[in-house]
Amino acid sequence: MVSSENLSITTTKLNRISWLSRQDPGKEFNQLMHYYNVESLKECFHLLDGSKAAGIDKITKDDYAKNLDANLQNLIDRMKTMSYRPNPVREVLIPKEGKPGAFRPLGISNFEDKIVQKMTQRVLESIYDPLFLDCSYGFRPKRGCHDAIKDLTDYLYKNENQIIIDIDLKNFFGTIEHKMLENILRMKIKDSIFMRYIIRMFKAGTLSKNDLKVSEEGVPQGNISSPILANIFAHYVIDIWVEKMVKPRCKGKVSLFRFADDGIICCEIEEDAEKIKDSLTKRLNKFKLILNKEKTKLVSFDKRKASLGIRQGTFDFLGFTFYWGASRNGYTIPKLKTKAKTMRNKLNKFTQWIKLARNKMPLKEIRFILQMSTQLFHRARINTNFYK
Repeated sequence: MVSSENLSITTTKLNRISWLSRQDPGKEFNQLMHYYNVESLKECFHLLDGSKAAGIDKITKDDYAKNLDANLQNLIDRMKTMSYRPNPVREVLIPKEGKPGAFRPLGISNFEDKIVQKMTQRVLESIYDPLFLDCSYGFRPKRGCHDAIKDLTDYLYKNENQIIIDIDLKNFFGTIEHKMLENILRMKIKDSIFMRYIIRMFKAGTLSKNDLKVSEEGVPQGNISSPILANIFAHYVIDIWVEKMVKPRCKGKVSLFRFADDGIICCEIEEDAEKIKDSLTKRLNKFKLILNKEKTKLVSFDKRKASLGIRQGTFDFLGFTFYWGASRNGYTIPKLKTKAKTMRNKLNKFTQWIKLARNKMPLKEIRFILQMSTQLFHRARINTNFYK
């Protein structure tokens, strides 16, 4: 168990939940609402970014801080009497990169709601993160996209694979059915008050041009706890299914790598890959998730064939295109490059910014930004030449 020295009381309590969950994966949790107190919510307040846009009430972090203790006590009092209700999120449309005229919705919550969301995220993370499998990388403490890319690259280098299943889920976050997610949460969470607040989050809705939209599906837009909720759903629907149901029925080795809704399944035997792809469609349909059949594909990615000069396919994962290449010593190794479309969009966006800024910004500042951008490009590169 992690030492509680120099940790806040809240963090120590949450670490205790994590320890209990890790020691007993079947443990059920009750009385979670007592973790919501002035001290814990104040800690969440300080963790939040004050530069973010305000919600429909227009209250910023600085505004809320003026009477912080009184505001938090008032919030706790309302939560105890069940009179606290999450407000609708304010919807703004953000242009999609590389798609002129296309927009994606972004939800902005009220600042007070963000405090409750942050605490909810921390409680859920304490319970569920110890249960998540190693194949899951997205929105987890001390794990990220670079870990997923490195582990996948290592796996491809060290294991014989014939086929990759490149998984593409259609609008994963927007199609998670509330009732199904609620049922999954109730398997471990027995605090009825905590669950009532989760359901209220689902039903808070989105305010778009004075039009309130409430849906029965999709994790709440702009909600800090939405990523962990989506991960919990994917853990039970995809990860556990692959580990407990798929792998034991396969003839060869099978491994899943998943970052939120971006997933890759590596298969040693082609026959296994074909069966998994068919079964995956049925599994996702059962939970009202949609597999993009046009983009989900089987990719021949055989190291032995590549070493013999037989052309193999490529696949994309987390913005990178994976392919077989040669190391400095001539060995066949997995390599990756920034996905062409992603790189093109970023460069176009940067070029447009340079054109707009060059006549408005001092040359010294432009040089500094260009220097920093170059450093960022170098940091973003994934070096595969450590494979000799």
